[in-house]
Amino acid sequence: MRYHEVMKQATIISLALLAMSPGGLLAAALTTGIDEQARLPYWEIRDEGMSLRLVQRMPDQSRAFFLARGFSAEEVEQVAGRCVFQTVFRNISHEAQPSPLHYRQQDWTVQHQDRDASILTREDWAKLWEREDAAPAARIAFQWALLPAEQTYEAGDYNWGMTMIDLPPGSRFTLEVSWEQFGETRTFLIEDLQCASDQPV
Repeated sequence: MRYHEVMKQATIISLALLAMSPGGLLAAALTTGIDEQARLPYWEIRDEGMSLRLVQRMPDQSRAFFLARGFSAEEVEQVAGRCVFQTVFRNISHEAQPSPLHYRQQDWTVQHQDRDASILTREDWAKLWEREDAAPAARIAFQWALLPAEQTYEAGDYNWGMTMIDLPPGSRFTLEVSWEQFGETRTFLIEDLQCASDQPV
């Protein structure tokens, strides 16, 4: 049975995990299941001030989305051949004690088969599209489709966008996420994340 089909049948699983911070141990939660809107697997971490949801995106979704924004078929394959998640990042500290939240994707670590992989940020793609001489309007649309590489959210703020990882579709990996909030750096390890496969659902 395909992983995707197993996830559809699974009950949402909540795991009590620990996220390390300089101030000590922070109780956090990892939830997995099927996103109601996307109907694809998601992984969500949540603590007292932050929530981050990563939802699989199928390669065909990326193809259709970026073809419609002016990229050529060849250019679109640069995206479809990599791992893509829809990402929703929220500062939920207004529910407890308000505190700004700051993150930098450069500080996140992707571990895959005993090596580190990269998160491809807006800046990384801008260089690639310049080399490919992609259409200016398409480049702007692409930039706004991605989650910002670095951002500060005040209490109650949120944002969403694509996170792209330099791994092929179907890959499994571990992601260490870090952010700054409540005067300290906090980290959380999400194990066994899986990129959507490049095949029909």
